[in-house]
Amino acid sequence: MSTLRILDILGFVVGLVYLILEYKASIWLWLASIIMPAIDMVLYFKAGLYADFGMAIYYCLAGVYGYVAWKWLGRTKKEAERPITRYKRAHILPSVLAFALLWFGIWWILTHWTNSNVPVADAFTTALSIVALWALAQKYAEQWLLWLAVDIVCCVLYIRKGIPFKAAIYGLYTVVAVLGYRKWLRMIV
Repeated sequence: MSTLRILDILGFVVGLVYLILEYKASIWLWLASIIMPAIDMVLYFKAGLYADFGMAIYYCLAGVYGYVAWKWLGRTKKEAERPITRYKRAHILPSVLAFALLWFGIWWILTHWTNSNVPVADAFTTALSIVALWALAQKYAEQWLLWLAVDIVCCVLYIRKGIPFKAAIYGLYTVVAVLGYRKWLRMIV
């Protein structure tokens, strides 16, 4: 079995754990969100998905931030951790602008500095993932909608790149994003 396939399977298993923890809104999703991208860094680099490689580095760092944000930021003294809330209107325009600038910037880097043959899709998923992960760290229910778009594009992209287990987990993420969004809306107090 090739190294690429082993990493793909291992990432799939950790991804399942992450998905279950995120669906349950468990703070332990952040530990899985550090382990999974560490595996993915090697996988993506070997597959030539350079923006996703960079994104995996961001995911590792964001995993630490997410844990801190859920545990200690944005909560009252009575709450054990940050509550689930709705996306703030004041954050919509800055989020859209950040996404657009990131998408263009990452696309430009990929087309000028790498041999990527999927720069538009790779840049899209990376840019939107940055915004979605920030929204997850804020514990906004709508983060699921951002992930839904990322998951659909990633599923197709990974099929095209010959990473079937990663494609499968993103196919599953697509379904769970819909279910997770509905569940998180019900969990808002």
